[in-house]
Amino acid sequence: MLTVTDNAVAAIRSLTGQPEVPDGAGLRIATDPTAGSLQLSLAPEPQEGDQVVDSEGARLFLDNDAAMLLDDKALDASVDDQGTVQFALAEQPG
Repeated sequence: MLTVTDNAVAAIRSLTGQPEVPDGAGLRIATDPTAGSLQLSLAPEPQEGDQVVDSEGARLFLDNDAAMLLDDKALDASVDDQGTVQFALAEQPG
């Protein structure tokens, strides 16, 4: 199952903790077959069939294909000098 680093937990909680974001919202990761990539977006709730990962209050919603692709990965995050959050995937530590 996808693991979430402390940095990613803090970033997701910061994004979903904004006043305009509804309680229970999370970061949704879905496959985009036309682009051959993954899409990240804030979602108010999981869509039907999504796998929900709750890591210390940071909620992730993974569509079926994304859940399979990311099964052995770790989600990390960093913030640049302008305050922009960058998410990255890495192999889970052995």
